[in-house]
Amino acid sequence: MGWAVVIPLQVDPSVIAQGVNYVWILVVSFLIFFMQPGFALLEAGQVRAKNVGNVLMKNMTDWALGVLVYFLVGAGVATIVGGLTSPGGFDVAAAFSYIGDSGAWIDWLFGAVFAMTAATIVSGAVAERMDFRAYIVFAATITGFIYPVVQGLTWSGGLLSGSGYIGAALGVGYLDFAGATVVHMCGGVAGLVGAKMVGPRKGRFDSNGNSQPIPGHSMLLAVLGTLILAFGWYGFNVGTQATVLAATDSGGLEFMGAALGRVALVTTLGMGAGAVAAMIVSTSYQGKPDPLWMANGLLAGLVAVTGAVPHVTWWGGLILGALGGAIVLPAYRWTVDSLKIDDVCGVFAVHGVAGAVGTALIPVFAVSGFSGTQLVMQVVGVVVIAAWTIIASAVVFAIADAVFGLRVSEEEEEEGLDAGEHGVSVYPEFVGDAGPDGALGSPTATDGGSDVRTDGGVEQDEIVEANGGDSQ
Repeated sequence: MGWAVVIPLQVDPSVIAQGVNYVWILVVSFLIFFMQPGFALLEAGQVRAKNVGNVLMKNMTDWALGVLVYFLVGAGVATIVGGLTSPGGFDVAAAFSYIGDSGAWIDWLFGAVFAMTAATIVSGAVAERMDFRAYIVFAATITGFIYPVVQGLTWSGGLLSGSGYIGAALGVGYLDFAGATVVHMCGGVAGLVGAKMVGPRKGRFDSNGNSQPIPGHSMLLAVLGTLILAFGWYGFNVGTQATVLAATDSGGLEFMGAALGRVALVTTLGMGAGAVAAMIVSTSYQGKPDPLWMANGLLAGLVAVTGAVPHVTWWGGLILGALGGAIVLPAYRWTVDSLKIDDVCGVFAVHGVAGAVGTALIPVFAVSGFSGTQLVMQVVGVVVIAAWTIIASAVVFAIADAVFGLRVSEEEEEEGLDAGEHGVSVYPEFVGDAGPDGALGSPTATDGGSDVRTDGGVEQDEIVEANGGDSQ
């Protein structure tokens, strides 16, 4: 009979913690990627059947082209901007060293899924009339330059961070935990600029400038996309709490349950409060509760707390989420009725306004107590990010307009971008595009501009999305 000698395995606790934490980062990165189909469904449901394929094409392009550009250019640009706008300086070679460093690739992927969310948000604002080539130019630019600059100013140690020039001057850094403004407001503001520059859809406003309904074709897809986004948002927020296990000074391991729990709870409360608040506001406005408005309030509540989740009390998160949901409808009406901008999926109301308000008010509900200096920093940060995004987006859209033209022809817009730009029909039987042999025939949309309204005269199409950002 033999004897086995068991020798205790001596493992550094920090190695175990690092391994667990990186597996966690990979899992949540995959979860954030799952927000992409959420955005696709949400946006597809809010456009007419003749334009669904074009929306899907843009969403796939955001990811496929975006990850390539962000890998080759974007992540390095963020590091360079961080160094340029802080006393630390920068090294170009070091900024792009991640490309050949396999140990940095997991961190890169985690950053990439956030960048893709910012890009995807834009497509919902410019749907149903933007030239696909022009959109490709913008998708590449936002992932390679516009968003990376915002990342550099904040998360990469630049201008607004504690070590950046503004942060150092004020003595505090800008707080945006998971990207309410860095990701979502950036995408929402860029979408607003694009929607303004491409112009409204044909028939969106009458001769007096009053908005006219152009209903989306599927409430089912829009709400299903919303719920998928909400699921992925746990990766977005809770995943940013990337430390699951921490090595202690005594040589043990500590589970960061309290930090994870706060982020998960505030995310959930913000989501619920946003949905309920939007339901109440929309019911008071149009007489009956609308599931689409409730869906958009849910997403706006998530956006509002995304920057705040580890910093505020649970009841503060609930209030911020409720504020985000409550302002969706009035923010959208202001965009359409006052600014006369045809933001098809209302990305500015959900991602832009809710992100700005929720992040600016973090110090009011902070766990550590109110700080006037922090409030000033938050407002300055929102203004800086918004200003940069507006200017950069306007320049890129102007260049794309000069090269390709931002807008499709009137004929293409009338027949639908699916047929005009891609030669496809997503619903050939529904819209009468399939001939006897199943080949693509003459597209005739059955939903092309019928004046469908909900009770109280509110336009059924006037519903707003999340993103990612989606969000995203």
